[in-house]
Amino acid sequence: MAFAFRWLVRIASGLIALTVAVMCLAYYFASRSLPDYDETLQVAGLTAPVEIVRDNANVPHIFGQTDEDVFFALGLAHAQDRLWQMTMLRRTAQGRLSELFGARTLPIDSLIRRLDLYPLSRTSVGALDDDTQAALEAYSAGVNAWINQVNEGARGRGAPEMWVFNHAIAPWQPADSVAVVKVMALQLSGHLEEEVLRARTSLLLNNDDRLADILPDFPGTGLAALPQYADLVPDVPLYTPNRRMAFDPVSPVVPRALAGASNAWAAAISRSATGSTLLANDPHLGLTAPSIWYLARLELENGGVIGGTIPGIPVIMVGRSADLGWGLTSSYLDDQDVFIEEVNPTDASQYRTPEGWATFETRESIIRVADAAPVTIQMQWTTNGPVLPPDQYDLATIRPPGHVTALGWTALSGQDTTLQAAMKLMRATNVEAGIAALEDYVAPAQMVTLADRNSVALKLVGHVPNRSADHVTQGRLPHFGYLPQNRWDGRRPYDTNPEWIDPIGGIVGNTNNKVIEAPFPAHVSHSWGDSQRVNRWRLLMQAREVHTRESFIEAQLDTVSYTARSILPLIGADLWFTGEAAPEGTPERLRQGALSLLAEWNGEMNEHLPEPLIYAAWLRALQDRLIRDELGPLAREFTHVEPLFIERVYRDTDGASVWCDVLQSAPTETCSDIARLALDDALVWVAETHGTALESLRWGDAHEATHDHPVLGEAPVLKWFVNIRQSTSGGDNTLMRGRTLGTGPDPFLNVHAAAFRGVYDFADPDSSVFITSTGQSGHFLSRYYDDLGDLWRRGEYIPMSLDPALARGGAVGEMTLLPAN
Repeated sequence: MAFAFRWLVRIASGLIALTVAVMCLAYYFASRSLPDYDETLQVAGLTAPVEIVRDNANVPHIFGQTDEDVFFALGLAHAQDRLWQMTMLRRTAQGRLSELFGARTLPIDSLIRRLDLYPLSRTSVGALDDDTQAALEAYSAGVNAWINQVNEGARGRGAPEMWVFNHAIAPWQPADSVAVVKVMALQLSGHLEEEVLRARTSLLLNNDDRLADILPDFPGTGLAALPQYADLVPDVPLYTPNRRMAFDPVSPVVPRALAGASNAWAAAISRSATGSTLLANDPHLGLTAPSIWYLARLELENGGVIGGTIPGIPVIMVGRSADLGWGLTSSYLDDQDVFIEEVNPTDASQYRTPEGWATFETRESIIRVADAAPVTIQMQWTTNGPVLPPDQYDLATIRPPGHVTALGWTALSGQDTTLQAAMKLMRATNVEAGIAALEDYVAPAQMVTLADRNSVALKLVGHVPNRSADHVTQGRLPHFGYLPQNRWDGRRPYDTNPEWIDPIGGIVGNTNNKVIEAPFPAHVSHSWGDSQRVNRWRLLMQAREVHTRESFIEAQLDTVSYTARSILPLIGADLWFTGEAAPEGTPERLRQGALSLLAEWNGEMNEHLPEPLIYAAWLRALQDRLIRDELGPLAREFTHVEPLFIERVYRDTDGASVWCDVLQSAPTETCSDIARLALDDALVWVAETHGTALESLRWGDAHEATHDHPVLGEAPVLKWFVNIRQSTSGGDNTLMRGRTLGTGPDPFLNVHAAAFRGVYDFADPDSSVFITSTGQSGHFLSRYYDDLGDLWRRGEYIPMSLDPALARGGAVGEMTLLPAN
């Protein structure tokens, strides 16, 4: 027995020692790719020495003698900290994810190849002006200089992920940067899905009023009723199985509810207490680790520029110079159309056009798949755009027999000069010059908020499709591509894009709300991002005669839900404080307790409060009860509560209260009945997942921010190192927006939020502040991987200065790059 025990101890000790050794070895190899920020490197491609001073937040401040040298150094800094992220963005744009991940990502690669994103990016490089091409060449040389250092200097393959996915890194090219912009455009586009969902819902409801309930037009002059989809496109089956591919964290195709958002606002001198203008911006994107944003300062020949960059793109996308600040918000411009293309029944290589049958442009593409044979796909294009497969975007559900679906989208341009516009914007010194610079902007369409020392402005930028006033569906539903009135006729002139410069009220801003009321086709969009946040924003902006940097920060971090304040009195009108107190431990007593809490709640979605969780669960259960019997399985597509729908139902707008009656039951249910039943449903769910002690509930426990690594985030053990989870305030409709997942066992996880925040005061530009959601480094062993995340969660910021002395004063590293000769 003692003999066996001794051997068991030896074996256990050996296993422990082996485990420790393996972990130490893994740490050694992973840590080899941590960059030294105090190096002096000799690199090819520079014309003169360049300094990269990293301040105490690890933000690189780059000083060089020429703009090209500065862009070179930015490329090197991006590659030092985010090489894996950059290569993943490039692989995504090239449709080459399956080389790493196998058959799992084959549908993603197939879609990207059919969209032709990378070939269009290569063609677009030739459309850029000389300055932009020179900047892209210099940036690429900087990225490649670091790749060479990795290859020649035993720097741990450049990133820990490279040990898991050991593939050679191709040199960076200017087309790669253009392609990253197109990937971002794909992430921010949602009108294709909106059209498909509207068509599918129309097929089931067959009622204009009910369609307007569940997919409402935002407040404003109403749109004349459109024909039903079944009348427009006959022979579409009423029920078609959903063939959409499952969402993958590495996919640029995001669910419709997460397609884009953001806040930005600016105050003119007349509304500022500081003597100059103010600007605040917080673009909203999917949360990841690391964040998509990377902070940087560039000292260009015409002055310094500082703000948020996206690794792979050599421009300050959001930020400021000494004279001009700019912020981005999703415009929700309708820049996509789904065309139903009729295939020649006697020749499948042809499709119908206004002039008769034409031949599809056809090309084959080979997708290499890890651990499997290569897959060859046949790609087709019509004059309206690329043909997409039926398993993408649920297109099979709205396509009649004998037809295919093609996508018209402004981003599918081989003359994409978006980066050229961004380069010009960095060099602009006032609002007028900034607006002029953005004429070259193509996609993704954005609302740009601008502020110089004296003026503020808001401008829609991006190509706007020129649709005919006779378009059959006004771009709201898929329709036949061979009808002349449905086809695009180029783009609308840039000077017709909506703009507001120094308005009388002194405040401009956008929270993805409806910005204009104009007749089609000058309407911008029928579908907007949010009808709620703008109400709270308007209140906060009008509550003060003048604003300060601090009041703009307060608005940026505001967590009061206008939706909760307006909806709860409607749905609970017949439930508050009715009846005698129910016995302890009964569902009725739990309901009374929940209603009592909500009655005294001010609508603040604070992470430490129980009321936001009760409210969110109630509205989610309520919408599901209202739509489930009418829409059946399609109800799963409505993952987030639509406040305008709930309001229409409970105000009985155009007879919308009919949604409250359950079609399959004999009694006629009232809206109060459904509200009560939904609250009981919600409390059962809350009890099962968070407990029955209502006062002890915390919204933040359900509303965790999920900064997950897109690739390693689900890997055993590794996920505890690479994922960043944080309890957060806010919600779907608060200014400090924390968009919830909407599905699965944890529907209230915060997955889409302001990964960048910036506030700029042009009376004292160096008092400006900014923050990102994780940290500068993409290396999970770096102390800069998540250091900014704690500040972000608490609503804190770091200084944003162009003063070199401040950067040097707290520098964590000063790297010198010398020309190789």
